[in-house]
Amino acid sequence: MAALSLAPRALYEEVAELLRQRIFSRELEPGSWIDELKIAQDFGISRTPLREALKVLAAEGLVTMKVRRGAYVTEVSERDLADVYHLLGLLESDAAAVVASTGSQSELKVLQDLHQELERAAEPEKIDRERFFEINEQFHKRLLEIANNRWRDQMVGDLRKVMKLNRHNSLLKSGRIQESLNEHRALLAALLARDSDLSRKQMLEHFRSGLEAAT
Repeated sequence: MAALSLAPRALYEEVAELLRQRIFSRELEPGSWIDELKIAQDFGISRTPLREALKVLAAEGLVTMKVRRGAYVTEVSERDLADVYHLLGLLESDAAAVVASTGSQSELKVLQDLHQELERAAEPEKIDRERFFEINEQFHKRLLEIANNRWRDQMVGDLRKVMKLNRHNSLLKSGRIQESLNEHRALLAALLARDSDLSRKQMLEHFRSGLEAAT
């Protein structure tokens, strides 16, 4: 049987990813108008795949389409942020409870190893904020993979994209790195103790604290 040839990634999907990175890096600020003509010229594409990409980002909540005014990077209100953190707390605390009761030793070891990377990124003499939040994101993603519920993963993925619109506010709060690290220590201890209820509680507390830092 002849091998199947897979279609290349659609151009609009590649454009959507490039725009996501510009939004998350603050090259495109929240509330800013997206100049379609300029971006199409920058990327060397027509406006058709760009507009398809903007529809994808609008569905994710990263872009807001305004009638007769075009596309804007979404501004996240305090209410929006509170709602996002509330839902993430519920979803990820449930995942933590599942991992505490069903995760294998090797899976928990992966979380331990990621936590050690967090510890290194947060060393007082050489704190690396970007590295810390990168590893933090990997930890949460891996925990969700271990919990193994693709519907939850999909919802969390969309919510985290919106949360990242406000990420730099929490990065700048004095002492937040150490607070987050302490919360991760408590969560990891609960996971290793196979305590589902405590794991759920620690993850909820982690998101409550994260919301306070972000607002």
